[in-house]
Amino acid sequence: MIAKETTHIATYRDGQRHRFTSPLASRLFPLQLAALLSITLLSVGGCSTVRYLSPRNVRENPLTAPLRLIDRSGPKISDRTWNTLRRYGLQQGYDDDAAVCLLKIQQTIRENRDPELIHSLAELSYVEGKKAESAGRESDALAHFGVTLTNSYAFLFSDELSQTRNHYDPQFRATCDLYNESLEDTLRLLCKESHLKPGQTYRVKANDQEFVIQTQMRGKWSSDEFDHYEFVSDYEIQTLRSKHTTFGLGVPMIAVRKSKNKGDTREKYYPEGLSYAVTAMMRCTTPPLEETGGVNTCVLEFFDPLQANQVKLADHWVPLETDLTTPLAFFLDTPKFRERNHETQGLINPADASIKRGVYMLEPYDPNRIPVLMVHGLWSSPRTWMDMFNDLRSFAEIRERYQFWFYLYPSGQPFWISATQLRSDLQDLRKTFDPLNQDSTMDQMVLVGHSMGGLVSRMQTIDSGDDFWGIVSDQPKEKLLGEEAQRMKLVSTLYFHPNQSVKRVITIGTPHRGSRFANDMTRWLARKVIKLPQITTAMGESLVDTNPNYFRDTELLTMANAIDSLAPESPIFPVMLRAKYAPDVKYHNIIGVLSDPTLLQKKAGRGDGVVSYQSASMEDTESELVVDADHTKIHMTGQAIFEVRRILLEHLQEIDASDRIALNESTPTTDADRIGQQQMDQLQSDERKNTATITR
Repeated sequence: MIAKETTHIATYRDGQRHRFTSPLASRLFPLQLAALLSITLLSVGGCSTVRYLSPRNVRENPLTAPLRLIDRSGPKISDRTWNTLRRYGLQQGYDDDAAVCLLKIQQTIRENRDPELIHSLAELSYVEGKKAESAGRESDALAHFGVTLTNSYAFLFSDELSQTRNHYDPQFRATCDLYNESLEDTLRLLCKESHLKPGQTYRVKANDQEFVIQTQMRGKWSSDEFDHYEFVSDYEIQTLRSKHTTFGLGVPMIAVRKSKNKGDTREKYYPEGLSYAVTAMMRCTTPPLEETGGVNTCVLEFFDPLQANQVKLADHWVPLETDLTTPLAFFLDTPKFRERNHETQGLINPADASIKRGVYMLEPYDPNRIPVLMVHGLWSSPRTWMDMFNDLRSFAEIRERYQFWFYLYPSGQPFWISATQLRSDLQDLRKTFDPLNQDSTMDQMVLVGHSMGGLVSRMQTIDSGDDFWGIVSDQPKEKLLGEEAQRMKLVSTLYFHPNQSVKRVITIGTPHRGSRFANDMTRWLARKVIKLPQITTAMGESLVDTNPNYFRDTELLTMANAIDSLAPESPIFPVMLRAKYAPDVKYHNIIGVLSDPTLLQKKAGRGDGVVSYQSASMEDTESELVVDADHTKIHMTGQAIFEVRRILLEHLQEIDASDRIALNESTPTTDADRIGQQQMDQLQSDERKNTATITR
């Protein structure tokens, strides 16, 4: 089938319009909200069965085919290595006794530092190591992998070979693979015996070989941060649309985080079972073993690929082999994550779901990176952001400057209650990680909200004045009677100020004027299905009983749920549209418009099948992008993700430009000051260059 194409137009505040085409997105969703709510009655009992990865039957290994590792007749060395043995008269010796042949090769290398022969030794040792491993001779296997590791390292970095190494020769990449896979096999054997603990030094004796291995962390983690390690080569991605890897040296691993002291208030922001991407790298001694007393000294380092994509080995900048996606999928596939992201519970039982409410981080908090908070919509959870998070993080310029957070909240309650809770949760987070308000990046926060999450996000930037109170009563709040805690809770929901930390908001498929699917039928059904928190309804009923004839619409306090709050006739939408927004906040909009909607989708009007374009569009936005996608998938499309990337880069440009202006305003006037400033500028320029080299 040939995919049709549709035209999208992005309009920016400067009046420019950008036209492009892309394949039409799936048109299977959305079903009418009433039908969806009916389905919840059947799905209450179980968690999602979405799987993000599956174990491989055979680990991924680029040497499997060239060395025939899993063939019945294998493993075997390559034809090129056979030719090298033949050229040195060693072929017959290998057939007769591989161990003796390896010793002869090592002796020949001492006399003739031929890169071909060094590669052959590394390959031969690896093949013999796999044979020993298969036979259960783990000590022999470890010794062979050690020979492969040290000789492949020498091939890649020895100064003696600098004139003869050919980076364009496929053998160079084959040697990289030998280094990586022998290191992985070594680590697997160490992990098997629970020897792999960063921060410690080990002596490993294998036959006549001895290795001293020093382990060090090269990230923001402590040496006891992780519970255990997994290997990404054991798993295959299932659900996430893209797998983001880089090629180089090292072993991509999954580091499963330990559960720390619950008395640490920061711990509640890190989900249980969280796993990070780690790349293991081994530095080996390159001098002949006679000069090191016959001991191979190695340093095993664990790098954070989010901070560094290149490392310096033997005076060479070397790209790391990395995998950012598989460790993410590993965490998403844990039972704890699935339990926490039970979307149906969040919709129909907000009381129980509120226990799990909060901001969650999937990376260590970094005071030098700007937070991007992603807020899900109705009947959803943070898992809906994983494709966007995975893709955005793959861009070096994004991950260098941004950290991504996710907000989980009970989506069955009215969105203005969720907005109040988010306002409070962000205040608590700031007090926890930056109690002195010293982290300037915290004041450049970006919110990204999908559907109802866009309304929750927008409300973080509104000054309520008296307008929101006027929705429920025409009498002053001072005359409200009742328990103080109840009165304060209601007042704080309707009286609020902008969050000064938020500087940009991106709304995606957001019903700024409500949705037609929140109609009489769906609202009636929602009230039958959604169980509002008893404490909330009891509070509303208590205040209504204590204050007769005080409130305009008592249902807003006692019965309203998320579906009610999204109805086009909801009184909150006109108030939000005319509200006073923070003047220094910028807004962006991404809207779905289906070019070929179904009959059911047409009932929502021209739009994404749930939210009409008329409801989603706003006049105060810096940019608006129209994408051919339905409501449930719009934020997962490549166009939307790339647009969010563009906006984040624009945000950085404006921040950096402001920093330069501030610097220019304090430019020194004397000659001595100017010379000092020039020297400082040069130092900062050099630092930026070094940083770019390390992280890109």
